[in-house]
Amino acid sequence: MNNPLIKLFRSKIYTAIILLAILLCIGVFGYRVISGLSWIDSVYMTVITITTVGFGEVQPLGVPAKIFTIFLILASVVIVGYAISIITEYILSRNNFEDIKQRKMQKEIEAMSGHIIICGFGRNGKQAAKKLQDYGKPFVIIERDKEIIERLQEEEIPYVFGNANEDETLYEAGIENASTLISALPSDADNLFVVLSARQINKKMTIISRASQETSYNKLKLAGANNVILPDKIGGDHMASLVVIPDLVEFIDNLGIVGERNINVEEVKVEQLYDTKNVKTIRDLDLRKKTGCTVIGFKDDNGDYIVNPEADTKLVADSKIIVLGRPEQIQRLNSMYNIEQET
Repeated sequence: MNNPLIKLFRSKIYTAIILLAILLCIGVFGYRVISGLSWIDSVYMTVITITTVGFGEVQPLGVPAKIFTIFLILASVVIVGYAISIITEYILSRNNFEDIKQRKMQKEIEAMSGHIIICGFGRNGKQAAKKLQDYGKPFVIIERDKEIIERLQEEEIPYVFGNANEDETLYEAGIENASTLISALPSDADNLFVVLSARQINKKMTIISRASQETSYNKLKLAGANNVILPDKIGGDHMASLVVIPDLVEFIDNLGIVGERNINVEEVKVEQLYDTKNVKTIRDLDLRKKTGCTVIGFKDDNGDYIVNPEADTKLVADSKIIVLGRPEQIQRLNSMYNIEQET
């Protein structure tokens, strides 16, 4: 916990513990020296005096020992009372701080729009979150494992503690205003239920689901998932490709993000490049000359893809282009057309 108030209370607790230890040592050595008690009797007398339990003395005390006991009781009342008050205040403040932090996070989630919801923070969910962080995309994690929630708290990642299968949890994550939902739960049945619930609540959002079994693919698509990912199948294909076409696979692996904001491939909406009232072609934009980026793909307004499109391809409204370039060239493209401001 990085809260300064919690750190202050912790330092006070350490101080209280040190004072109690000093008081205990003074009491033990005091009874040992003044009354000549054994070590175990000195500890016993010190403990019953500090705690004021009222047990009997191990032997009659002389005047010096009685005076010492009076001062030990007065000191213990102050120090023990201080320790109890600090510990109590720390516990209450910690609970209040957690409640305040949770309410603040919930308000931030409610204010989000166009964000991504990730259901499950396992291997796939964690990797998805890392990729979104690299791209600077806002997202919310739904998780029911308390240990994972504690890690999310430490990393200050927006989260909702609960079961993604419950509609109430999805509403808390802001599903009505979300643009995308990634269901990365380990069970295909759970993913299917999440997809059904999410599609019923938000008809327009993009839903991406994980699947363990190939038999679940069609079911998830029928339930409303736009894309279904089979991690095991992808992993097997990738390993086989490293045997068949290793250099090509290595090159492709180096595309995308190689570090924070170091992007090699970018998807750009045509509307971000020019006013589509007067349709232009790829040649008219001449992005290669202006930014150094090369157009390697085109997605038309019907959703059909063209790899390595011709220069006279018309960039109509609601279409997209995929560009390839070095990180500095992609950055130049984003800066020239203010693309980063819109993402």
